[in-house]
Amino acid sequence: MTLEDIAGVAHEPEGSPSGVVALTHGAGGSRDSPMLRALCDEWARRGWLAVRYNLPYRRRRPKGPPSGSSAADIAGIVEAVAVVRALADGPVIAGGHSYGGRLTSMAVADGLELDVLTLFSYPLHPPGKPERARTEHLPRITVPTVFTHGTADPFGTLDELRPAAALVDAATAIVEVTGARHDLGTKKLDVPALAVDAALAQLG
Repeated sequence: MTLEDIAGVAHEPEGSPSGVVALTHGAGGSRDSPMLRALCDEWARRGWLAVRYNLPYRRRRPKGPPSGSSAADIAGIVEAVAVVRALADGPVIAGGHSYGGRLTSMAVADGLELDVLTLFSYPLHPPGKPERARTEHLPRITVPTVFTHGTADPFGTLDELRPAAALVDAATAIVEVTGARHDLGTKKLDVPALAVDAALAQLG
């Protein structure tokens, strides 16, 4: 497979990459979300090759929520990481926003090998339904994981996120974005820089 097959867009650094990053979008979004663009720009500035890509359901149709089984999208994540991994040597970091991050974490729980998992606005539960926790697979994650999360996110509070992150069987970090909702929008903090700093720290 190629970048074209995963509808991927590469942000290339100056010089040889230090490693590779693969990031995907949330349920209503696409690879062209402003957040993914900003994150990939930041990774490229830090010397990494960063790719933002579309999940299989988004490749099939340009708008609308996911449809059908999430298994196809998880398989698409595994394929995308393989494509990105082949582009350069070095560590491999992957993740995504909301739905895309959740499915990447599920792929990792099922054996996808990464050096760091980076999750943005992890959807702990549907808004207003904390009893429907999406945390069952987290104990099977054995790679360092970064959660970047807004303090006003309706898909999960920071008080809910902390014990969920502790379920991960590896080092974790939480980047708190004060006042931000699910889109992580803020004018007070440089979210891409903070998220990249946290991910690099997990590499040791």
